[in-house]
Amino acid sequence: MMAGLDIDGSSGEGGGQILRTSLSLSLLTGQPFFLHDIRAHRETPGLRPQHLRAVTAAAQLGDAEVNGAQVGSRELSFCPRRFGRHLDGGRYHFDIGTAGSTSLVLQTVLPALLCASGPSTITVQGGTYNTKAPPFDFLDRVFAPLLRRLGVGLELRMLQPGFYPQGGGTIVAELTPPAELRAMPRLDLLQRGSVVRRQATAVLARLPEHIATRELDTLRSLLDWPPGCFSVRSIARSRSPGNVVLVAIESEQVCELVSCVGERGVPAEEVARSAAEEALVYLRADVPVGEHLADQLILPLALGQGGRYRTLPPSLHTRTQADIVSRFLPHVDIALIDESPHVTRIEVTVGDPA
Repeated sequence: MMAGLDIDGSSGEGGGQILRTSLSLSLLTGQPFFLHDIRAHRETPGLRPQHLRAVTAAAQLGDAEVNGAQVGSRELSFCPRRFGRHLDGGRYHFDIGTAGSTSLVLQTVLPALLCASGPSTITVQGGTYNTKAPPFDFLDRVFAPLLRRLGVGLELRMLQPGFYPQGGGTIVAELTPPAELRAMPRLDLLQRGSVVRRQATAVLARLPEHIATRELDTLRSLLDWPPGCFSVRSIARSRSPGNVVLVAIESEQVCELVSCVGERGVPAEEVARSAAEEALVYLRADVPVGEHLADQLILPLALGQGGRYRTLPPSLHTRTQADIVSRFLPHVDIALIDESPHVTRIEVTVGDPA
């Protein structure tokens, strides 16, 4: 295998994000990489099934030579034979086989297919509502609209929801790449503008209604929004029982969506409180970009003409994302500038590749 970038999988946030971003950028640039100490400090180190599915999906796209692609592996080498404009559009189907996050697998292959030779239809099966992963609603209402502003054709559908432990959810992405990746316009998000809509939803699948009632009572008491902002969504078709609280804040410039997935043994009031408190932190900071969108915007801006946005103090995920993108794209400068203890401005400046 060709020599490539040597990446410490235990650095920064030390989780699957390092792997997924490395796979995306390897497919975009053709740079092979060797990743060691994968998830070294997690309770279960090494590759888990959803990480492995991201690897095999990326390998399929890039006809890659891969070593270490097994559950539990703490080392992985990846070298694509096809990359960049040589990637093929078409129909792709990836089944995680567990309740692992469909969103995270999609976000692994999506950046690479932005420079493919034609449109793609990507179907991913697994979990659509997972702890520590963006839910489908976040991709659909927050992430996809911003990609469309960058000239990407992207439509998302959730055919069926999937909760832990059975999964069985299905999402579909219809992707049309921009005519020229480097020509994607600059994106500046410095103000969010007036809030035009607020919505707090308790989602239930095969669970008693009192759970949603208690969640909405908690949300009402903490958010103090008009009664019409609160609702229940019942899901009849789900392999596993499930619950998630979604809090959406639509502004003139951007939408933010906060989520908290219910877990066995966690009171409904605590689930709702976590979502409400995160939403209130976002509102009080008066920034357009929330904590989770902050790390997800870095890569698409780095592939185009850059941009800047104001957000909350950067998470370890955001700092790690900036570091990995800079390793693969040394012509891109990513600056994290503290405006105050509660606000950070992230500037992505794209120079000419060597």
